[in-house]
Amino acid sequence: MSTLVDIACSASYARGHIIVTMESGVEIKFPVRNNPRLAKGSPQQLGNIEVSPYGLHWPDLDEDLSFRGLLEGDYGQYIGRRASRCGTRRAARVYRCHAKKEPRWAKSGDSR
Repeated sequence: MSTLVDIACSASYARGHIIVTMESGVEIKFPVRNNPRLAKGSPQQLGNIEVSPYGLHWPDLDEDLSFRGLLEGDYGQYIGRRASRCGTRRAARVYRCHAKKEPRWAKSGDSR
């Protein structure tokens, strides 16, 4: 199990990006356009960020993002992005296809 050893000190919104400053001085920066809920927010809503030991929360937008997900490049709510990081479009298509399907045993009537 991996553990996040750095602690977030602050988070802010500036010029279309969320910027998280860690105790070590490292900054995590990502564009709000990559998250549908954040993309719809006003600058005032985007600036109202609560920082917890586990991630970020926008109470006005009802959105939460974990630090673990952010560090993996997951900015929330897009199906197929994780598979697309595998490097192939085919992997993304397969991921989206399987995410929508029921397990094979459920279709055949088999009740495992």
